[in-house]
Formats: sequence, structure tokens, C-alpha cells
Amino acid sequence: MKAEIVFKYFPNLTDNQQYQLKKLEDLYKDWNLKINVVSRKDIEELYLRHVLHSLGIAKVQMFKPGSEILDVGTGGGFPGIPLAILFPESKFTLVDSIGKKIKVVEEVVEGLQLENVTPVNSRVEELDKQFDFIVSRAVAVMPTFVHWVKGKIKKESVHDRRNGILYLKGGDLAEELKNYKSAQTFELSDYFTEDFFETKKIVYLPMKFKG
Repeated sequence: MKAEIVFKYFPNLTDNQQYQLKKLEDLYKDWNLKINVVSRKDIEELYLRHVLHSLGIAKVQMFKPGSEILDVGTGGGFPGIPLAILFPESKFTLVDSIGKKIKVVEEVVEGLQLENVTPVNSRVEELDKQFDFIVSRAVAVMPTFVHWVKGKIKKESVHDRRNGILYLKGGDLAEELKNYKSAQTFELSDYFTEDFFETKKIVYLPMKFKG
């Protein structure tokens, strides 16, 4: 399953965006031989399980030029790198505490000549910056994640949707989200027809501010 699965759902990509997406597979296959950041099964279905899954966020929230997005626990660069390809005028910071994973991100970013991505080897709590949105793929249960990113979201929103968290999750989230009355859940199966997305969701959690 190649990059064409992405083009099916995002038909208005530029030639350069299509080129970058096609190049992802070779870059990840090459780096995965040196540093295992994606499982063998997943590397064979890279565009379904990683790229298109990451871009599900774009079906829920488009990012405006100049907006700043933080990808927490990015691993090998998901969802940040596919989103950075899709939104070249937005700025993405990809953070992970594991150095070898950020090394792969740095090399992929260089290979794609992505100028809107800053890879950071750090724990998110140590970042001294604020962002419009924080994205991630299920690195922790929501209460833990919210604690990690406290104080990292800008107060002023430039999008119609209030600044907050966009979290790729799966399964039954009722218990995990019971204390977040403002959370919204979007089913990825509403946007993508492949079986893989049947249980996959995006949770949007707007951040509350006092005053």
C-alpha cells in the first residue's frame, strides 16, 4: 500500500508534497535497518498505519500559516512529519526523550528538506515555549498527558477552534475522558474507509484558561 492511498484522501497536494510523501518510504526503510523505530509489519504498511493515520488530524483541524504545533513523543516522526508536509507554512516542533528516535527524525527531515520542522531531544516538561496545538499518538492516558503539557498552550487562538490538544487514540475512551466534559471525539472511520480506522479516533481537548 503506497503513497497513493494518501493522495486519494488529499487530492490537492502540490507536486513537491507528493514527492516528499513518496520519499518517506525509502527514508524510513533505510533508517529502520539502522535504528528500529517502526515495526517490520508497520513499515510495510507505512502509508496506512502511520502517514494516513497521522493526517487524520488534518481532517479535523487545518493549521493556519504561521501557527505553531508541538508533537509530543513523536517517536520516528508521527504525526508531526506528515502534518509538516501537508502544512508547509506552519511550524512544527517534534519532541521525544529518546535520542535515537530524534536522530531518525532529524535525518528524515533533512532528507525531505523540510524547513518547518524542529526536532528536539527532551522531555516535553522541559520545553520553555507555547504552541497553538499539541498533537500526539497515544503516548499516555489523557490525565497524564494533560499534566505533561500544562502551560504549553498559547492563550490566544488564531483558529476558529480554541487552542488545545489533538490526540490520536483507539478503543473505548469513556473512562479516560470522564473528567473532561469539553472533550470532543471524532471517528476516523468517518473520513477513511479502510478497516484499520474502525476503532481509531481523534480526541480534541480545548484548554481552559482563567480570566
